[in-house]
Amino acid sequence: MSDTSDDVKVKERMSTIKHKVMVLSGKGGVGKSTVAVNLAVSLASAGEKVGLLDIDIHGPSVPKLLGVEGTQLQGSEGAIEPLKIGNNLSVMSIAFLLRQSDDAVIWRGPLKYKMIKQFLSDVHWGELDYLIVDSPPGTGDEPLSIVQLMGKADGAIIVTTPQSLAIVDVRKCVSFCRKLNLPVLGVVENMSWFVCPKCGERTEIFKTGGGEAMASDMNIPLLGSLPIDPAIVTASDDGKPFVSLYAGTEAANAFAKISAPILKLNKKD
Repeated sequence: MSDTSDDVKVKERMSTIKHKVMVLSGKGGVGKSTVAVNLAVSLASAGEKVGLLDIDIHGPSVPKLLGVEGTQLQGSEGAIEPLKIGNNLSVMSIAFLLRQSDDAVIWRGPLKYKMIKQFLSDVHWGELDYLIVDSPPGTGDEPLSIVQLMGKADGAIIVTTPQSLAIVDVRKCVSFCRKLNLPVLGVVENMSWFVCPKCGERTEIFKTGGGEAMASDMNIPLLGSLPIDPAIVTASDDGKPFVSLYAGTEAANAFAKISAPILKLNKKD
């Protein structure tokens, strides 16, 4: 069967992107989008040309995290121009296409597949060092569609919290990647500990080490652990990436550690 014109356009767009990295989670509420946004900003701050694609059709949060809600995109020569943030970051989300931010997208699988295909075929990504894909939780239509459409990818980063309930779902996420021959670049354990700002006592609210133990058991790297930091919540609510606002803090240094092996992907070229 010959490729359709859309398939050809997808291949053409993807051919100008050096590295493609998915950010996945087996469970919602683990901070996956926060990790994806701060990873993309970290890479862009390092001078890399980065695209950030939000494929969460029903609950897109990337625009909120970047403070660009309500932005209207422009088109040119039959293509959609992604939102440019600074010199190095391009962003695309279905939130930019909704009339109002609280509009619900009530779609079944085929429509979601078509939309994701348009994100790849009709968005003028240009030449990028990295495309970071923020996927909704689980192993359903959206992550399956993007893996099948995007072609060869460098792999996936999987975000979890330490408690057993989250780890069970993350194991399924790792199995999903292996069945699709998508390499697992590593695991990020979020909300690993909390340091009281008044007394300095460290408390492991959700236990700790679950992500590390799971990574060791499944023979995948642990990229790093992130603390519960109220400043991350404040920065996210204000639409200001944490790594830019609080550089040098323990949490920002943890993000830098997570970004380091991803940056090395481009150094190998």
